[in-house]
Order: sequence, then C-alpha cells, then structure tokens
Amino acid sequence: MAPSGPGRVRRRCRRVLYWIPVVFISLLLGWSYYAYAVQLCVVSMENIGEQVVCLIAYHLLFAMFVWSYWKTIFTLPMNPSKEFHLSYAEKELLEREPRGEAHQEVLRRAAKDLPIYTRTMSGAIRYCDRCQLIKPDRCHHCSVCDKCILKMDHHCPWVNNCVGFSNYKFFLLFLAYSLLYCLFIAATDLQYFIKFWTNGLPDTQAKFHIMFLFFAAAMFSVSLSSLFGYHCWLVSKNKSTLEAFRSPVFRHGTDKNGFSLGFSKNMRQVFGDEKKYWLLPVFSSLGDGCSFPTCLVNQDPEQLSMPAGLNPASKNPENHQFPAKPLRESQSHLLTDSQSWTESSTNPGKDKAGMSNPALTMENET
Repeated sequence: MAPSGPGRVRRRCRRVLYWIPVVFISLLLGWSYYAYAVQLCVVSMENIGEQVVCLIAYHLLFAMFVWSYWKTIFTLPMNPSKEFHLSYAEKELLEREPRGEAHQEVLRRAAKDLPIYTRTMSGAIRYCDRCQLIKPDRCHHCSVCDKCILKMDHHCPWVNNCVGFSNYKFFLLFLAYSLLYCLFIAATDLQYFIKFWTNGLPDTQAKFHIMFLFFAAAMFSVSLSSLFGYHCWLVSKNKSTLEAFRSPVFRHGTDKNGFSLGFSKNMRQVFGDEKKYWLLPVFSSLGDGCSFPTCLVNQDPEQLSMPAGLNPASKNPENHQFPAKPLRESQSHLLTDSQSWTESSTNPGKDKAGMSNPALTMENET
C-alpha cells in the first residue's frame, strides 16, 4: 500500500533535518579554512618560511580530512546478499507457522547452509521481520535507515549515515585526520592566541578569528581524541560499538571476544593486507561483510568434535578453535597462519580486496 501524503512529507522533513549536523560541520570547516589560511597565515604571520610550511601542512591535512569525511558520508552501507533473504515459499511457510518452535524450525532449515554462528539471547536464529531475511553475523537493523546493515557499528548523525562494513575504515580515518587537523591548528595558533591576550596583535578582525579558532580546535581535539581512542580499542579487539554494549551470542553462549583473532589480524580485517592503502580512504577491508572468522571458546554441540588434546576453555585467541563450517574465502585466509580447518574439504584462499561501494541505534532481536 502506498504511503499517505502526510507520511511522505514527514519522511522528507526528517531526511532534511538529518543533514543539519553535516551542514554544521561543513560550515565550521569552511570557516576554519578562512580563519587559518587567510587570517592567520596570510594576514598575521610575518615570517615567509613559516607561512609556506604551515600552509603546505595545513592543506595536506585539510585534503585528507575532507576526503575521508566525504567517503564516510557518501559510501552506501552494504546490505545482506540475496542468499540471506527467504524464498517466497519460505516466507509463506513462515507466515503460516505460529511464533515458537515451528517458526524456528523453518528458519533453521533456511539457515542450515549459511555461514552464520551468532544467535539471539534466547538462542534463536537471528531473523529480521522488517527486511524478511536471516541476519548474517554482526549484521543489525538500523531503525533510521530502515535497513539491515552488514557489520553495523552505529548510526552517526555527524555523517548522516550508518557506519558499518563498507565505510568503517573511512570513519576511522575521518576521526584520525580530523583529530590531526585540530591538533595542528591548535599547536600553530597557540603563540598568536597568547599574543591576543598580551595585546601583541594588531587591532584587526584577524585577532578574533585567531581566538575563536584556537578555542574550537582545542575543544574538538579533546572530544575527538577520546572517540578516536575508543574506536582504536574496538579495532584491536575486533568489536563494533554494538558488540561492546552487548556481546555477541554464539550457539555455545555469549562470547565478548568471539570475533577476535589477535591484534594483527584484527587490524588487517579492517584495513586490509596492503599497508600502502591503510592511510588512504579507499576500500581495502577484507571479506564481503556477510561472514567473519570466529573463534569458539567452548564446545559447540552443532560443530564437529574437538580433538582430545585441545583445551576448549582457552582464552588465548591464537588457541581458539574455529568453526567447522567453511567461511567465505576472502576471510578464511586470516586463519591459515595459526590454525587449520577441522574439515578436510575446506580450502582457504584469498580474495582481492577492493569494492566500491547520527546517536547509537540498537536493534530488536526477534
């Protein structure tokens, strides 16, 4: 049924309002460019060498900041592939079955060949009624975007976009370059800020730009440093913001470190294998976002038997047992350095990395 006229108007108004934080950041960035490049460097700096060095370094940071911010905003979040959607017959069968064990049995049959290991808190298959699909691991439904987002981290109002598998690297670089941008401005503006309070600057409009520029850069540096540090910690542990608030539930139970493969492999999963791309906002993350290497710290009754000599309770990520069911080849090569698959038919490989592609939004598990 087509939405009513007032409903469409409300949705369009919300979409416009969602862009207000982005417009605010863009205007603030534009003013900071004028205040620093023109009023500080050109008008206030008397040393030519200082002017040249500051302008070159500033424009380099400015370009990387804008590039990563643009990619974070306009990279579309990736949605689950068709194999996770129910067929027409499965949807009809699901609608006929009441909520309960019969309902779950339909979902279990549909999910038996899918590379999923996480469950709801009650141990049920993670299914999205809104999108009518079985959720891949680490996938969540965003109430703002009204879509299921692969490896969803959070919905960010400052970029008016969901931060997930397709743009999480861009978001990290956006935080990093915005922090460096603010720190650089604060550091190079400090001496002129001091001159403002000691009446060492000429009485022009430049002095007020210099004062407010330092205050803005210093305040944003504090907030950005804490946010960037938090996300660096998340990457080192291979967690999303949602998973930090609510640990993923596997078939053997809750495991807050279920996706952690060790610091090096966790970094490579986000930034890719080629270090030359790590500092550039180009997509280089490993995998397809639908399946991830996972370590099991307890015996999973649905997996193959564990060899007698291994300790299932080990908390060392390098000693965890990995799932018996094969993962996507683009992810499974992360495991070949320290573990072999328990199924002899599994053939790990390596895919070519690279594809083109605000407030925390939690999902309701069903």
